[in-house]
Amino acid sequence: MGPAIARLAGLAAFAALAGLAFNAQTGLWVAAIGFGGLLIIHLSYASVLAAWLENPKLEDVPDGWGIWTDVFARLYRTRRATEQNERRLLDNEERFRRTISALPEGIVLIDGSFQIDWCNPVAEQHLGISLRADQGLRVTNLVRDPEFVGYMTSAHFEAPLVFQPMARPGLALEVRIVEFELTRSILITRDITQRERVDAVRRDFIANVSHELRTPLTVVNGFLEMLLDAQPENGATRQHHLQLMHEQAQRMHRLVEDLLTLSRLESRESLLADEVVDVRQLVREVADEARALSLGRHLIEVDLVPGFVLGSREELRSAFANIVSNAVRYTPSGGTIVLKWREDAGGGRFEVSDTGLGIAPEDVPRLSERFYRVDKSRSRETGGTGLGLAIVKHVLLRHGGYLDVQSEVGHGSTFAAVLPAERLVAKSETSVAVV
Repeated sequence: MGPAIARLAGLAAFAALAGLAFNAQTGLWVAAIGFGGLLIIHLSYASVLAAWLENPKLEDVPDGWGIWTDVFARLYRTRRATEQNERRLLDNEERFRRTISALPEGIVLIDGSFQIDWCNPVAEQHLGISLRADQGLRVTNLVRDPEFVGYMTSAHFEAPLVFQPMARPGLALEVRIVEFELTRSILITRDITQRERVDAVRRDFIANVSHELRTPLTVVNGFLEMLLDAQPENGATRQHHLQLMHEQAQRMHRLVEDLLTLSRLESRESLLADEVVDVRQLVREVADEARALSLGRHLIEVDLVPGFVLGSREELRSAFANIVSNAVRYTPSGGTIVLKWREDAGGGRFEVSDTGLGIAPEDVPRLSERFYRVDKSRSRETGGTGLGLAIVKHVLLRHGGYLDVQSEVGHGSTFAAVLPAERLVAKSETSVAVV
């Protein structure tokens, strides 16, 4: 601003001197011509600036005169910094895209209406889409699998979807949705074909072996029972040996039955049969079985409120019975076992509390693993197969619930089978549901 004011002051002084040297009119003409010339110069530079702003390239920044020299110099520095930042952002974006493209998982950026913003090559292979041809289209219009469309439109993305795309026979995909903005999400696909194949082989192996073992075990068990009832004449030793054989055959039979149950629960082809289950009646039946297993060694109490749930009665009976039988096996003689059913806004809870040995904190997370035993010797002595809580876990997962374990060494344990609120059936609905 200083040079510009100096020029104006100089022009005014020159016009004043002209007026003094000649006359006032001459001074005014000099001032008018001078200020008019400055105005024309500034307007021309303003026009040059406006033209440059329409296509602001760094190499086209014009040169100026007077105050415009400083203006254009500052524009040059600003534009150079802007282009450097743009190049840096483009480099970072390109590096990010290359990184995402190198991931083994498929990545699809979608907006709130499931339109594709971007995807990597792996996602193109998994879902049969093309970024060049399908950008801006709805992914649910391109991937027509009913399971996939239902998952995307459900808005419930807590758990991943596992499905086999119709366009890619033999491929098993796990799909997750990560919401990172209000109207933008990341769709992640993962090829789990090998994992599913291994799981299928494992399930088939267990099922096949179990079926092969069931028949001979049934025959052996039947003959042993017959020999035991025949009261052999070879003395107590033979009777003792037969008794041990019978117990081991029964244990193997229980193991096979539990393996078959687990195989069926894990099979996706095994549909959950929803029926209205009277929980109070079911728990009373389980309590009677527990008293028979206890042989009077424990006090078994029942504290129930009326309740009805929607689910498989056979599976829930198996889960509840396994929890209760565990309490009987691990509670010393003279202990107390309490069976409860409670309902609240969060759902229903079948609780089994005992005064048994308790479980160390490091063992609690592994209780539902197959064949995991806290006390291996005691489990075998009491006839446990090591699969009971694994069965409980899978039954509850099929019903949308979970197993909650609270325990302290030396102070007993509480095992709770928790079912979600949507599984509860109101009393007014039971008569209609049963019909």
